[in-house]
Amino acid sequence: MSVQRVVPNIPVGTGDGDGADESALRENTAFYGLLGFEEVMNHGWIVTLASPDRPAAQISFMTRDAAGPVNPEVSVEVADVDAVHAALVDAGAEIVYGPRDEEWGVRRFFVRDPNGKVVNVLTHR
Repeated sequence: MSVQRVVPNIPVGTGDGDGADESALRENTAFYGLLGFEEVMNHGWIVTLASPDRPAAQISFMTRDAAGPVNPEVSVEVADVDAVHAALVDAGAEIVYGPRDEEWGVRRFFVRDPNGKVVNVLTHR
């Protein structure tokens, strides 16, 4: 199983889609821009920033996951999301959401790790 990238998802705002959410996303984009990150994705509820020199070095800020039942703490992009899902199901892991093809071009599922943290496992279609 091949890991493509790992991205922390930092919760921001109130999560109820109000102006505070947009403000929190803007504030974090500006702050991390001072560290050299550039915006590479913005869906309005999640913004991902990346290093222009090392595009896999990323950080995301999330108000509320648009489709999942909870906000995942970390995202792990893999080469074959269905193979990873099958391995985790066989191991008895708790699948929290999915797998599902999302409208923004990823196939993903959420799984709970041994520490109780929710991991978003995905692949781009």
